[in-house]
Amino acid sequence: MRKLVADATKCKSCGNCQDVCSKAWHKVVNRGMSAIHVGSGDGDACAISVCDQCGACKEMCSAMALRTDKNGVIRLDKNTCVGCLICVAECLRGFMRYNDDLPTPFKCIACGLCAKQCPNGALSIVEGR
Repeated sequence: MRKLVADATKCKSCGNCQDVCSKAWHKVVNRGMSAIHVGSGDGDACAISVCDQCGACKEMCSAMALRTDKNGVIRLDKNTCVGCLICVAECLRGFMRYNDDLPTPFKCIACGLCAKQCPNGALSIVEGR
């Protein structure tokens, strides 16, 4: 399984990851359209929120618009999605996201663009369980 992993102790809350994500996938720098979110954590650490590919959203999708790819990443088929937002409501950790300016929900697909742009090495892509 491929997934994005965060080390909150290395994060400096610069927001590069959020900007890169929204620009790459939605063609605009808007942190509300980023699949990764960074906030304040305990002490010096940041709170980094990114999908762990658990599959809870997929289980709840009655349109079957969420599928697991060959790398174990849950992906949304925008052509199949009916926009009911059940996946957003059922994602207990808030990894499945929605923005009013977008027609469908979105989530991290472990593309690694944010990890490449992190100046502090707080993000990395891992393979395996």
